Amino acid sequence: MKVVIMAGGKGNRFWPRSTEEVPKQFLALTSNNTMLQETYQRFLRWIPAGDIYVATVQKYTQLVLEQLKELDSRQLIIEPEQRDTAPCMALIARHFLQEGQDEPFVTVPSDQYIGDDEAYIQAIEQAVEAARQEGVIVTLGIVPTRPETGYGYIEAIGKAQDDGRAYRVKRFIEKPDLEKATKLVHMANVYWNCGIFAWRPSTIADYLEQFEPDMSRLISLSDEQLEQLYPLLPKVSVDYAILEKADLIYCIPVRFGWDDVGTWTALTRLYPSDEQGNLIGGSVHMLRAGDNIVFSDKQKTLVIGVADLIIVSTPEGLLVCPKSDEQTIKQALLEMERIREQQQDPQ
Repeated sequence: MKVVIMAGGKGNRFWPRSTEEVPKQFLALTSNNTMLQETYQRFLRWIPAGDIYVATVQKYTQLVLEQLKELDSRQLIIEPEQRDTAPCMALIARHFLQEGQDEPFVTVPSDQYIGDDEAYIQAIEQAVEAARQEGVIVTLGIVPTRPETGYGYIEAIGKAQDDGRAYRVKRFIEKPDLEKATKLVHMANVYWNCGIFAWRPSTIADYLEQFEPDMSRLISLSDEQLEQLYPLLPKVSVDYAILEKADLIYCIPVRFGWDDVGTWTALTRLYPSDEQGNLIGGSVHMLRAGDNIVFSDKQKTLVIGVADLIIVSTPEGLLVCPKSDEQTIKQALLEMERIREQQQDPQ
């Protein structure tokens, strides 16, 4: 079994602790190790180091190699630039096919919390085995525990049981509002989409040729051609390019304790709060304040009379927002950057 760890994202929703220079996967958020190190070590305990690959962008290759001392640089799959997940999957398929390999492999995010490593690896092995069939894609579906608006969902065909079976996927559901999420969480055949997929390189290539022919040409390019053309590709997610259109997608329901750790409030599910419900990092004093998340790099930080806020101070910047608005952080950053560019270049 081969594993490709996806480590090229920007982690914008964890700003300002996660930055474009050192994004979330390179930070220690759930243990003393970084998220990338946790993911790599998890697999290293189960499979040979030679079967673990890391997909990242050129600007993060040095960070990856610094944090993963055991990783051979030949097991880096490097994007010239960030172009979203569909071009990255094409690049991964190209890597294996050019080496004459077409065995199933699994792509996993580098920044997820896993509560039960053994159950996690077992589910991935089942997914990889099922993905040996031609044209088949297999994903893991997390049995939901709350109405979550920050995750996408998967609806399977038939009422799934906890038997390790793979169920045909009926549809992928975009991140819902709270009302819809509340309905989805009570459906026995609906799961969180955790972004873990098992497939063969040829399966990716075939679906790209069918649905994204321009992108599929990546697979046959020389290295020199790839460097020139890759930055010109449109930013397209693999969900849109393949998953929402492919016929043979299956889902294995799992309950091994999982969290995306994609937002600040995710930390409240992993770490204890104080008696007033505050999660605190740094030298912070709270007065008449409850249910806040406060991380500060300042020598002294005083928070008075507020509730349900995220307050984060780092050398990168300052974030203050209601917990309920944390899903807008990414968009707000893009808007802030757009305004800054306009001010620098008024023409």
